[in-house]
Order: sequence, then C-alpha cells, then structure tokens
Amino acid sequence: MNTLDAIYNRRAVKHFDAQHRLTAEEENTLLEAAIQAPTSYNCQHWRFIILRDPALRAQICKQYANDQAQITDASMLVLFTADVKAWSKTPERYWANAPQEVGEMLVSWMGPFHEGRDWLQRDEAHRSIGMAMQTMMLAAQELGYQTCPLIGYDIDEVAKLVNLPDDHVMGPMIAIGKGIKDPWPKAGQLPLSEVVFENSF
Repeated sequence: MNTLDAIYNRRAVKHFDAQHRLTAEEENTLLEAAIQAPTSYNCQHWRFIILRDPALRAQICKQYANDQAQITDASMLVLFTADVKAWSKTPERYWANAPQEVGEMLVSWMGPFHEGRDWLQRDEAHRSIGMAMQTMMLAAQELGYQTCPLIGYDIDEVAKLVNLPDDHVMGPMIAIGKGIKDPWPKAGQLPLSEVVFENSF
C-alpha cells in the first residue's frame, strides 16, 4: 500500500473479529516495524507489552476500561510503555553500529541533556511512544489489518496488573485485528489555516 493511502485510510476501528488471530510472523513484522520509529539520541525508550491472556484482557475490559470490546476481541493487543531512564542505562548500546567517534560524542551529550530534567525525560518517553504507535498502526494497515489506539482505561490499575517498573510510564494501547464493522464517518479535520503558522504565531 502507498504510504499516503495508509495514512488516509487508517481509522480507529471499534469492532473486531474475535476469532481471528495474527500469525507469529505478522506479529513480529509489526513489532519490527514499530522499532524503526525515531527516538531522541536513539534511546529506544519503548517497551511493548503484548496482552495475550484472555482472562487479563477480560479483567481490564470489565473493571478498568468501560467494557470496550476491542480490548477482548482484537487479534493483538499491545500496551505501550516507556523507560524514562533509558538514556542512562548503558547508552553505548544505542550506538553500537555507529562510527566510534560518533557514538562516543552522542553518548557524551546524553547525560547533560537529560540530567535534572525529569519533565524532559518523561516528555521524550511519551514522544517515543507516539511515534512507535503511529508506525505500528501504519504497518498494520499495510498488512490489511485495522487498529484502534485507546487511552480510555484506568492507567494506575493497569500499571499494577502489568507490574510497571517505577522508572517507566504508561502510554495508550493499540488493538489490532480484522474489523467487522465500518468505522464511524470521519469527524472532520481542522483546516490547515487554523493549525499552520509560519515562523511564529
């Protein structure tokens, strides 16, 4: 599929074929595509939790997500989290394949850029989640699947269920599978004249 076609055709689908399963190869393709997304300093903050256990999905759906059927019915349900301290954890590994002088230079910049700026560390983690999510959704579109990003769940309670480490943040989930109902009509985008500025507001 053409990339622009994937962008324009991607929609948040709410109803999935609960009997359909992705193959292991398809799952791997989606995950490998997601980690091609860019991250600041190549920190690769993302940590993906594939929620497979039907009982866990049912618990999240019923208790913490307002009975959103895509949580239980999607072929694949991925919870996006991120390590806010990724920049400090053996950062040399992020530049293992770069020329030595480039890797050493960038690693030397990472500490001063992040240290003492908790807000920035969290922002970078969430930015990384967002870019990986969009990449995965477009990859799913290419494979002929539909997706639904969702943040409408009790973040604190689900964090407990997945044993989220203290230095990680929670992001949205993506439900992926075969849609069985057409999505709602597109709600409408703001015109470029309202959202695009040149040089300043």
